[in-house]
Formats: sequence, structure tokens, C-alpha cells
Amino acid sequence: MTTVVVVRKGAQVAIGADSLVTFGDTRLSHGYEANDKLFKVGDTWFGLAGTVAHFPVLRRALQTLTEGELKLHSRDEVFDTFLKLHAKLKDNFFLNTKEEDADPYESSQFSVLLANASGLYGVYSYREVFAFDRFWAIGSGRNFALGAMHATFERSRTAREVAVAGLNAGCEFDKSSAGPLRLQTLKLKD
Repeated sequence: MTTVVVVRKGAQVAIGADSLVTFGDTRLSHGYEANDKLFKVGDTWFGLAGTVAHFPVLRRALQTLTEGELKLHSRDEVFDTFLKLHAKLKDNFFLNTKEEDADPYESSQFSVLLANASGLYGVYSYREVFAFDRFWAIGSGRNFALGAMHATFERSRTAREVAVAGLNAGCEFDKSSAGPLRLQTLKLKD
């Protein structure tokens, strides 16, 4: 799958991802296609984990939101935006919302991390939204990344350094993650 990380340290936030795409046991490495798992809409960077189909769909769906609908600078704004987005994903992009019969809500079928000048956010399949104070990771390499970021957070000087440590651990130990690494850093608002 992937390793995607977000980090907040000092006045800086970082978001990063590996660049390997897999189809079952087949690997499509960076040498065959520029696999960028990060994209920017407005002033926010996004990184996704899940099926490759989510990348163009989510990017395009976000671009269809009006300026008034695309608000991503607090936990509640992220929730409201993804709630509006869910209807568009179903109606315009044919999202299959079914996972299990006992599911409490329709699923959006993806996990996404967001980084902007207001902070770090995570959105999961039932539109659960988290605002992270230090760091987080998603994808199949997340456990390796979380361990590395936890081990290096206090001694690292920047959010970027912590993100690189997490991504390197994901790429080293997760069979579905590989470089080159993609990273973006932003300055936090006061």
C-alpha cells in the first residue's frame, strides 16, 4: 500500500509519502511512472492510503468544491468539508460505500492525512477526523513510521527530519513502500 506521514514540530509542519504503487504482488516503482501520493488543493497538502483509484478521484472531487465549501483549517471544518465531499463522491464519482452490513455509516473507503498552516489532520473512512499535535502515519508502513517518529521526535530539530525518519523506516521494513520520498513543509500560523 504505502507510507504517508504528517509531523508538527516547532513552527513547522511536514507531510510526506513514499512513491511505490502496488497491484497485489506487482510493484510499479518510480522508474516506470512518477508516483506522487501527495497533492495540493488550495493551501492544503493531502496524502492518501488505499486503492490507487482514490488519488485522481479525491483530487478532482476536492476541486469541484466551492471556496465556501472547501474549508480545512480546523477539525470541524475538515469534517464539514468531507461530509459535503462524500455526497459528491457517491453522485459524481460512483463511490461504492459498502464495507460491512453492520457498519454504522456509509464508508468513504479511504484514509487521508492533511497538512496546512493551521496544523495536521487525519480523515478515516467514516469521516472520523483527528487533529494531531505531534505526528501520525497511515498506510501499510504506518507502524514502522510511527515507531521511528516516536524514537526521533524529541532529538530532531525539525518536522522534516522526523518525517524523513518515519518514511525511511516505512520504506525499509514495509514491502509495499519504497522511495524516492516526497516531502512538503509549511510554516504554521501563529
